[in-house]
Amino acid sequence: MSEQFRVERAVAATPAEVFAILTDPQGHVAIDSSGMLMAAKGEVVTGVGDTFVVHMDREALNDYPLGLYDVTVEIVTFEPEREIAWTVRGRVEPGHVYGYRLEPIEAGTLVTSYYDWSAVPQEFKDAKIFPVIPESGLRATLGILARTVAPGKPRPELPTA
Repeated sequence: MSEQFRVERAVAATPAEVFAILTDPQGHVAIDSSGMLMAAKGEVVTGVGDTFVVHMDREALNDYPLGLYDVTVEIVTFEPEREIAWTVRGRVEPGHVYGYRLEPIEAGTLVTSYYDWSAVPQEFKDAKIFPVIPESGLRATLGILARTVAPGKPRPELPTA
């Protein structure tokens, strides 16, 4: 069984416009489809090792009664206008990674969202805590991203192979 989700969507915006949302802590809150991200505090990230704090509410998932808590998002991959990925630091640091790859296309940007929990310790996997977000959650977040970065613009078609 795969321990990674990967979904893609064409967005009617440039890679720079999309990347601006993804490097801004407030952008993460704005496009979150899970309902867990309540607010963020920190500066726009500019490279690997940069961090910001996110105020979380796990009750939105109705799975584990963690209530309100804070995590630190740490950037682990940073390639301007091409890719950004992060892991989560806090009370528990399971090692899962969220990220986005951006590819310019004629109609804007092909955005690939991924979530990788392959490095999570087996004890968490056995507890059925992962994946935290379903694949449909990544797809929904891409929909919110498209609406946020390109309001009112039509959705471009994906390139065909």
